[in-house]
Amino acid sequence: MVKATDMMGAQSPAVAVPPYWEEAKQELMKRDRIMKKLIPQFGDLHLVGHDDPFTTLARSIVKQQVTPKAAAAAWQKLLAACPKFTPAAVLKAGAEELSACGLSKRKTEYILDLADNFKAKKVHANQWDQMDDEAVIAELVQIRGITRWTAEMFLIFNLLRPNVLPLDDPGLIQGISQNYFSGEPVSRSDAREVAANWEPYRTVATWYLWRSLDPVPVE
Repeated sequence: MVKATDMMGAQSPAVAVPPYWEEAKQELMKRDRIMKKLIPQFGDLHLVGHDDPFTTLARSIVKQQVTPKAAAAAWQKLLAACPKFTPAAVLKAGAEELSACGLSKRKTEYILDLADNFKAKKVHANQWDQMDDEAVIAELVQIRGITRWTAEMFLIFNLLRPNVLPLDDPGLIQGISQNYFSGEPVSRSDAREVAANWEPYRTVATWYLWRSLDPVPVE
């Protein structure tokens, strides 16, 4: 158990390290010369999971296509508007109150639709931890506003899956470009080729590439 940095940059209480994290670090440093240099720079920092599926997905929707700073500000306003961030509380708050938190009309609709799906039990949240990655993604993308990227962030931050490669994530692509290609443009094919060396710990390598761009986790 170690301390980790939360999304606002403060030290949070002791949180569990994902069970595969230490082994993954050793394997990645053994196999990959970039990871061998990168991983030691971040000491005991590690991926911090989010326990609640609904909150994790709502947070991912808020983060879509905006800067981390703007997403963090909107998220804090949402938590202030709905201190008990449950599907019922979000539905009760309604579109007007959610929009006042700085959300676009579309994101407001997406979060309300997500809340409705959870409240009406249209999703099988209690089974996701037993389903494989692609099966979870297939169910999640049926919800309005949940893209493959959003579903992959859920696999990483809620289910703590070790081998997710979010190719639609600009931070991953930028991290590969800067660390492996001297800043040159990187195709999805290039990214897959680099990531082949990370299996079965592509999540861990992705997280360290994010840290190479932004040392303070915005999660």
